[in-house]
Amino acid sequence: MRESRSLKDKRSLLRSLKEQLRNRFNVSLAEVDARDVRQLAVIALSQVGADARHVRSSLDKAVNVIREFAGAQLIDYSVEIFHD
Repeated sequence: MRESRSLKDKRSLLRSLKEQLRNRFNVSLAEVDARDVRQLAVIALSQVGADARHVRSSLDKAVNVIREFAGAQLIDYSVEIFHD
């Protein structure tokens, strides 16, 4: 969120990113840390599905969208798949 000049700018960028990811990949998304830091956002994505390969593919595509999102820089990420 390097282009954020204020928390309001940051939240606007995040809202746009959240809507795009929700609409394209049917994921749940939340800001989980650094909420009061205007140039940093720590977000978590989740998706529920019966096919782990499909879920993994969707999350990988969502990560690529985040990488290419204007005004943001992906620093690190991890993916966990839980099975029953």
